[in-house]
Amino acid sequence: MAAFTVWKFEDPAGAQHAAEKLRDSEREQLIKILDYAVVTWPEGASKPETDRHNEEVRRGTGWGALWGVLLGALFFVPVIGGVAGAAIGAIAKMTQDAGITKDQLETIRTQVTPGTSALFVVTEEGDLDRVGERFHHMNSKLIATNLTDAERRVMLETFGS
Repeated sequence: MAAFTVWKFEDPAGAQHAAEKLRDSEREQLIKILDYAVVTWPEGASKPETDRHNEEVRRGTGWGALWGVLLGALFFVPVIGGVAGAAIGAIAKMTQDAGITKDQLETIRTQVTPGTSALFVVTEEGDLDRVGERFHHMNSKLIATNLTDAERRVMLETFGS
């Protein structure tokens, strides 16, 4: 079963540190990572920095499309009145069949702010509870969408193979 997961950290370096723990978890066979991206938003910056890890090179999938669309709509569309809402609405239509809801997207956009960071990851065959335990001491908050097999197929068809 695949899962789209977002962990928010209360400091700009937290997500990168968590990505290292996530890779360690994969080496220990606690989880299988399909792809992930790190969003770092330094205090005082007008927008976050994104680091897409392009696991599709190693895994043969096209997750870069997911990160480009998702992160672009969440963080790089100007937050001016209805523009932000329209961007969230548009991305929600693209991701709804994959089990990522408009409410989840709005939560991510409002919670990942200057001075924080986030780890976006698509995984399968994993024990998210055991992996999440590794993040408890890191001042993190977990937002997860556990996808059904049908949603996973839609996500794989939409964003990869």
